[in-house]
Amino acid sequence: MNSKLHVVCEGQGRLVRLHLTAGQVSAFEGADVLLAVPTDETEDVIGERGYDSNQIRLSLVGRNITVCIAAKKNRKSKPPYNWHLYKKRYLIENMFAEVKGCRCVASGCDCGAHTSVSAIHIAASFIFYLEK
Repeated sequence: MNSKLHVVCEGQGRLVRLHLTAGQVSAFEGADVLLAVPTDETEDVIGERGYDSNQIRLSLVGRNITVCIAAKKNRKSKPPYNWHLYKKRYLIENMFAEVKGCRCVASGCDCGAHTSVSAIHIAASFIFYLEK
């Protein structure tokens, strides 16, 4: 069994919230759970192509949040996005690399979802808040 990790990061690439879904579940389900929590500080949302949907875009624009999600390759009408803002996605990719660098997270030794999420929380807390 595989899984997908959906995360919300702050401006410096530190993990704020996460949601674990089954591997075969659409990325929209993870986005719906994470973006449903209202935050006043959120100005920009940067997401990968998997999160490209009109529903996500409209929900964020309705909350006055800048949406920076690259359009899927098979999308007929491709909405514009800020390429310079999209380049900041490297912070999120680096966060994933650092968290997966921890052996307990990378090896997937933990059998249950609850244990995996707990291991990710501990690894992220150590890496981003205690180590630096």
